Amino acid sequence: MLDKKNQRYNLISYQVQDEELKLKKVLLDKLNMSVRFINKMKKDRNILVNSKYQTLSYQTKIGDLIEVKIDEESNHFEPQDLDTQVLYEDFDIMMINKPPYMVVHPTKSHKDKTIANGIMFYLKDKKEDPRIRFVNRLDMNTSGLLIVAKNAYAHHLLSQDMNENKITKKYIAIVKGVIKEDFGTIDQPIYRETEDSIKRIVDERGQKSVSHFKVIERLEDATIVEVILETGRTHQIRVHLSHLGYGIIGDELYGYEDESLIKRQALHAYKLEFNQPRTKEKIDFKAEIPDDMKELINKLKGEK
Repeated sequence: MLDKKNQRYNLISYQVQDEELKLKKVLLDKLNMSVRFINKMKKDRNILVNSKYQTLSYQTKIGDLIEVKIDEESNHFEPQDLDTQVLYEDFDIMMINKPPYMVVHPTKSHKDKTIANGIMFYLKDKKEDPRIRFVNRLDMNTSGLLIVAKNAYAHHLLSQDMNENKITKKYIAIVKGVIKEDFGTIDQPIYRETEDSIKRIVDERGQKSVSHFKVIERLEDATIVEVILETGRTHQIRVHLSHLGYGIIGDELYGYEDESLIKRQALHAYKLEFNQPRTKEKIDFKAEIPDDMKELINKLKGEK
């Protein structure tokens, strides 16, 4: 049983309740730790039973308190006050509502003013300094929900859930043209032609990529559509909708660009459903679509 009362982002606590298993078996089966993670914790002597270091062969007993300390250096991103919108936070994760026009983490071309810089400012104000990791990513001009893990353990479990399609990811897109089908599935491989190419294409040489769509509302020459990702390829929604013949409005790479309507692709990650990695409690988030997409809908409806 997880000790929820005294959890911190850098400490995993578990109390043996019923099965008296070997310590390694508890870490593998009860806490879902990977062998690689366990070996690192063992090397650092960070696996404790009743506050004392124990080997992985230790035979646990009912009532034993197992603690695994996660010692990690911070990312050292420069803290910047960017008014980061934190929708939820606990000892393992943060849920961020990302605005458009902001990069997720520093790159060669975007060295600061990223989501990561804003998160570090937020955490510094709380006197926390974890090593943050992004579980999902969004393009610079896509808005919406981001899951941020505050330790390697949470990141491992959530990444595993992501790979096994246990995290529900729903997006809202506004596309050019009227989609006739109420719903459908796009099962088309996505391929990157060259290593330095930004653009992706549908091609049989690519990775399996599956998107499910449902029409929310049909407008005169546009459609508001919900998309659920089964896989998570780069630019997947943008490529798949373009392949159908319904490019996202504002998408300069794959869609229908018209800056008089909107200055970025009309794509928003509006809903995420998943289990908290440590407690397994169901977490369900929604992020309202941003003002520029609301304004786009009004323009397409002929409203002021």
